[in-house]
Amino acid sequence: MSEGSKSTGRRTFRTLGTLSGLGLSLVLPAATAVSAPAEMPEIPFTHRYQAVQHGGFVRASNSGISCWRRVDPGVEPCAAVRRGAAAVNSNFDMLYSDVDQDPNTYNATRAELLLPPGARVTYARLYWGGNLRVGEQKPPEDNGRVLVAEPGGSYKDVLADTKVGHRDGDESDAYQASADVTPLVRRFGGGLWTVAQLNIAKGSSDAGAWGGWTLVVAYEKADEPLRQLSLWDGFTALGEDPDADPDGDAEDREGDEGEDDVRPADTGRTVELTGLDVPARGAGRVGVVGYDGDRGVRGDSLTVTASSGRRTNIGDAENPFNDVLNSTITDFGRSAFKRQPDYMNNLGYDADVFDLGPALSEGARSLRFRFGAENQGQFVGVLFVQADARR
Repeated sequence: MSEGSKSTGRRTFRTLGTLSGLGLSLVLPAATAVSAPAEMPEIPFTHRYQAVQHGGFVRASNSGISCWRRVDPGVEPCAAVRRGAAAVNSNFDMLYSDVDQDPNTYNATRAELLLPPGARVTYARLYWGGNLRVGEQKPPEDNGRVLVAEPGGSYKDVLADTKVGHRDGDESDAYQASADVTPLVRRFGGGLWTVAQLNIAKGSSDAGAWGGWTLVVAYEKADEPLRQLSLWDGFTALGEDPDADPDGDAEDREGDEGEDDVRPADTGRTVELTGLDVPARGAGRVGVVGYDGDRGVRGDSLTVTASSGRRTNIGDAENPFNDVLNSTITDFGRSAFKRQPDYMNNLGYDADVFDLGPALSEGARSLRFRFGAENQGQFVGVLFVQADARR
């Protein structure tokens, strides 16, 4: 069945498979009543998982909705936008992506989890989110539930196990939910994972439709370098930030120890990792999940300040430093794993991994990441870091 052709009203979830013996409380029989998880309009970023181990992070990710037809005739056609042309979701009537050929789901997408051979999963968390109000309004009661299928398997009902970030305003009705899926990923491992029934709305509006999912997995592998792993999550809107750089300077700055480096941390926009022991010229990477970032609309940024005082703008060839939330799913500026569908411009969903090496040239005892944006309506929900640790 083609994209957008299935029913789009509120759906009754059913369990298409079970995980007996895995000890997962998040998999429920279809007849079990499920209360909606608690919600908050703003959730400060806090630690979800941290470890020092031989290994790293991998992730699988995809968006759940894409363009169908233009509502603005002055923009590129949908086919060109899916290949990466600059355009924003509000330029289009948006429809669900649905790859599973299952009449009981109205959206479903896949992405490959590339676990190294012999790796042992130590933690796995699934994040999902979207806009509930576009041409239609989706019920927030369904925010905390999705269907997940392992590679070659059947759907399991996965429920949010923590508070859901849900903010109604800024012309959108935005949310992010998440669940610990460690036993599931530990059992079934790498390959193409499918996530369906994301609670996202189709249609067109000034805010535009958007939504997607990201599976973040920490693993241990004895022959890999010793690394510090840190996963943070929350849900915060970006907008006018009085502490942001007024000129968006692209150059790295060393020894910048003015007021900008000693101001109190903003729990909504700043994540600080302490207790690190990264050697000089250490390697590292940082992953970010963001919502409603538009390709070609500049103003959003991510900077990292190391304990040495060196501040570095995060970005790469595909994600400019002043348009870092630009609707891409990339590792170091390139597509790194299989996705179905595999669109370059994901029209409001970002899940990118960036190189931290330039920020670690002098080593680091701490790293402070700071999000900034000039325009309201963008959200960030996940940040994960792996960095070399001194042996």
